[in-house]
Amino acid sequence: MTDDEEGAVPATDLAAHRIHVLYTDHHGWLYGWLRCKLGNACDAADLAHDTFLRVMASQRMPVHLGEEPRALLTHIAKGLVIDHWRRQDVERAYLEALAHLPETEIPSPETRLLILEALCRIETMLRGLPVRTRDIFLLAQLDGLTYRQIADQTGFSLITIKRHMRTAFVACLMLD
Repeated sequence: MTDDEEGAVPATDLAAHRIHVLYTDHHGWLYGWLRCKLGNACDAADLAHDTFLRVMASQRMPVHLGEEPRALLTHIAKGLVIDHWRRQDVERAYLEALAHLPETEIPSPETRLLILEALCRIETMLRGLPVRTRDIFLLAQLDGLTYRQIADQTGFSLITIKRHMRTAFVACLMLD
């Protein structure tokens, strides 16, 4: 397609063409790369698919893919792999906790899925907090310490503890 022809093509058609070319040229390579990283063909296929969805949703896609499209694909895929591993860690911990419950208290598969999704959102929110804020929040929420006890334990002022807790609570309120 020449520059003159490209100007006549609607932007949506041009973006669709670029995605098609990107997918055709690089999907097999990306899938293989992900399969080596994950050791699992099904997860590799899912993450390859998700990578191309992210590219399609990206604001950069219609304009320019750059000189190294594989670098862009790898960058996106690495983030998805990290998210995948984190989700597996959360799921593993949740399933271990369920294993200690009496059978009558184990939630239904649907409820387990909803809880797991909520736990993953919470884990993402916690990971996004500054380390000090996260630590203070967890001392209050998991260890049950009062703000005064946290201040005494950490050596921070009470107002600093309150400020960190406010930041953490705002992050909690912003969860879906």
